[in-house]
Amino acid sequence: MSAVVALRLGYKASAEQFGPVELRDLAIEAERAGFDSVAVSDHFQPWRHRTGHAPSSLVWLGALGQATSRVTLATSVLTPTMRYSPAVIAQAFATLASLNPDRVILGVGTGESMNETPATGEPWPSGKERRARLREAVELMRRLWTDDRVTFEGAHYRTELATIYDKPDEPVPIYVAASGPLAAKLAGAIGDGLICTSGKRTDLYPELLGKVAEGAEAAGRDPQGLARMIEVKVSYDRDLDYAREACSWWAALALSGEEKAGVADPIELERLADAAADRAPTRFIVSDDPDECAERIRTYVDLGFDHLVFHAPGEDQRRFLEQFSADVLPRLR
Repeated sequence: MSAVVALRLGYKASAEQFGPVELRDLAIEAERAGFDSVAVSDHFQPWRHRTGHAPSSLVWLGALGQATSRVTLATSVLTPTMRYSPAVIAQAFATLASLNPDRVILGVGTGESMNETPATGEPWPSGKERRARLREAVELMRRLWTDDRVTFEGAHYRTELATIYDKPDEPVPIYVAASGPLAAKLAGAIGDGLICTSGKRTDLYPELLGKVAEGAEAAGRDPQGLARMIEVKVSYDRDLDYAREACSWWAALALSGEEKAGVADPIELERLADAAADRAPTRFIVSDDPDECAERIRTYVDLGFDHLVFHAPGEDQRRFLEQFSADVLPRLR
């Protein structure tokens, strides 16, 4: 029962699928519907060229904070290592948290080439380098949130007598995204929480959580004090055919890591996704039965996740918010 009491239920604002005004209005509806948080992806380019969107998460979260009063504002996720300087992200999130006290989470990850390479023209680094950059960026951001006159000389980033003059009362929690064991170990070592996504092989999640604990213990930290967020991809609708068809736009999620590795062009990614459209529902919980839907979602709670952010694929998000909040959310709470 205690896990249910502690459970946080969020809404994923799909910045790849909707423009900034519609996305803001949907997030406001999510707060009204009873969701606890709104998490937004930070993409420079979307998964699809023809129908995609990519509003700036930094600007958008500021606007959402002023348009809402209660929901936690989160990135899921942002990469503070390539097209952004970590010092600039530290300043932006200090301001966001000052405007919205106790309502901000900075979710970070090692990134995707489609968001970083087109904006920088730089070659895509190895996973080892990206993890090293992220570790260093998190260290620098935390110092900027707590110290004044920060001179930092790392392998990738430098500051000289840098001060963030408007800091929140408490440093912003940093959740680290992981889809594999090395990133999960890093999340345990440096993060305030973990972020991962649903719909992958079932044995992956105990492995990731185990690596988080391993990383935390190696760093002298208590793994029980870390949050565990998961994006649960769910297409719930009272019409099962509608729920299944709604997944098609997000077929890129069903591509394997090898299929999309290094793909930086949304046109090419869209072509690959369309070729895999029949696989799109495999990444989602697809259901028209609220009991079945809630039971499948609870498997992630049973694994130990305490912050579920629901990502619905359909174009009609208001339809999802209305039906899901009426039929499924009460069963989870």
